Amino acid sequence: MAEEVGAEFSPIENKVMTSLEDVIDPELGIDMVNLGLIYDVNVDDQGQCVITMTLTTMGCPLGNLLADQINDAVLSVDGVTACDINLVWEPAWSMDRMSRFAKVALGIHG
Repeated sequence: MAEEVGAEFSPIENKVMTSLEDVIDPELGIDMVNLGLIYDVNVDDQGQCVITMTLTTMGCPLGNLLADQINDAVLSVDGVTACDINLVWEPAWSMDRMSRFAKVALGIHG
C-alpha cells in the first residue's frame, strides 16, 4: 500500500524528489514537483523506486514524454536501480496542489 501523502521521505527519496525538479512540464515551464503532480515517492531496500503521480488532465498529450523524463531523472539518483510510475487520477490534480513558487511563476494570485 502507498505511503500516506505528506509522509516524511528517506534521504534517497529526498534525492529523487530533488532530481524530479529537473523534469519540466513543457506547456507550463514549471517542474513536476512544484506543479504538485508528484504525489509520492517510495524507494525500497533494493533501490526499486515507485513514483505515484498524476497529470494536469487525463488526455495530456505529453504523458509519455514526461514519463520518459521522470524515468531518466529517477534512475540518475545513486542507489536507485529501477523506476515504476504509478499514474493515478484520484485525488484529482488542482491548482491548489501547486507550490507558491509555481503560482507566482504562472501569475496566479490568491
